[in-house]
Formats: sequence, C-alpha cells, structure tokens
Amino acid sequence: MSGATIDYLVCDQLAVGLPGRPLLAAVHARLAPGRVTAILGPNGAGKSTLLSMLSGQRAPHAGSVRLAGRALGDWGAQALARHRAVLPQDTAVAFDFSAQEVVELGRFPHRQHPSRHEGRIVREAMESTGVAHLAGRSVNTLSGGERARTHLARALAQIWEPLPDGAARWLLLDEPTAALDLAHQHQAMALVRRWAVEQGIGVVVVLHDLNLALRYAHDSLLLAPGVTSARAVGATADLLTPATIAQVWGVESTPVSAADGVRQYLVAVQSMV
Repeated sequence: MSGATIDYLVCDQLAVGLPGRPLLAAVHARLAPGRVTAILGPNGAGKSTLLSMLSGQRAPHAGSVRLAGRALGDWGAQALARHRAVLPQDTAVAFDFSAQEVVELGRFPHRQHPSRHEGRIVREAMESTGVAHLAGRSVNTLSGGERARTHLARALAQIWEPLPDGAARWLLLDEPTAALDLAHQHQAMALVRRWAVEQGIGVVVVLHDLNLALRYAHDSLLLAPGVTSARAVGATADLLTPATIAQVWGVESTPVSAADGVRQYLVAVQSMV
C-alpha cells in the first residue's frame, strides 16, 4: 500500500437514496486503506445503498465517489474488480457450483494476467474462512453460515495478492456476519481486521452489531435521521456513545469494559409486557 492520498476511497457530498424516494443521507467522507470502517445505522437508513455506491454497483444521483483519485464511473469493470471485492447481502448462486468453483470465481478478474499461484490462492482463501473441507460440496447444499463463509473466501481470493503498482486493495462487505454463529462472527471480523492491519487492505463493512463494530472497526460512518454529516464519521469508540445510541436506536445502553479493555455495551429495552 502506498500512503498517498489517492489511495483513499472518497465520497463527495454523496446523495444516498433510491430514485423517486426521499433522500436518506448526504455523505462526505474519506475512507482510509489499512483500516476497517463500519457503516452503522438503523434499518432503512441507507447502509446497503451507500455500500452499493461505494462499490460502483449503483450510480449516485448526486455527488461522487472516487477511488485512487478517479471517479468510479471512469474505471473499467475489470480494472475496478482487481482493486476491490464486494460481498453483497444476497449471495444466491443460480447454478449448481461447488464451493471451490464459487471461490474460483473470485479470480475471474485476473484471468488475462493470472497469478503463478492461482490454485494456492483459492485453497488458502478457503482455509482462511474455514471452508476448505467443503470444497467439493454443492454450494446450494451448504448451510447459510457455510455459504456466507464460502463467499467471503471468494471475495478474499479476488484481492489476495498485492497489485503490481502497489495501489490499495479494498474489501466491501454487506452484513457479512448476518448468517454466522457467534464464534464465526468474531472469526470473520478478526480475519478482515487482520487483513486491514497487516496488508493495508481498506475494509468497509455494513454491521448491525455495535459491539462487533467497537471491537473490530477502527472507524465508523453513521447513517441516521438527525445525525449531521459533521458528526457521522470518526473513530468508532468516539461515535458510539450512550447518548448517540439512545438517539439513533432508541435503546438505553450501559458501557462495560471487556477483559482486554475493549468497550462493549449492555443494551436494555422497555418491556413489551
């Protein structure tokens, strides 16, 4: 990773919303490679819509997104796919691929200039998410959690090796922990944080679990009604205060310190009885 400003993923007054619907948010932020940035907010706040704009899968109707100093619209599809991998919420596969074949799809953007280590990349990506033993299984026979970890391996395989020019690589994940059990949630988030810190990968991840964000995300981008752009981006621990949690999610929270010193929250809601 180079340390130049052009390696940042920049949103410039990005209008988050869908055509014909009210504007959800206007986002102005500079997301850093080598760090995990969580996108947080209540249901319907525009988190997945924002991620789709950051990935180039949805064009903004106002504002812009730039990667390496260039508007996403100026990137060719193959070149963009070599710089960033995307894990959407919907990971349904139309064909009866094996788990290994799904992960191999992550190497498709590199087909014109393949690595000398293509087979090893796929194998090691599957080992990193704990699905190597499922390689020959049909992806459509896997559990929801197994499929999620297979698709995470596919995304990792896509950006496995450093780029020839040393440019930053990006991993954009939409609720990657939703189908995972407690242990696999932490394993997945620890894995992508390790990639960020050790390899300089820029990780942007939509999360609902605030405690996961506090533990694994260096920074957070908060989308919520009443939260101004100036207060929406910053260090996760600074953004997620009891007052903000009460304002945005409508719940009372009590901070506690985990054994390793990481702040976590106990959340209480009024009884519905």
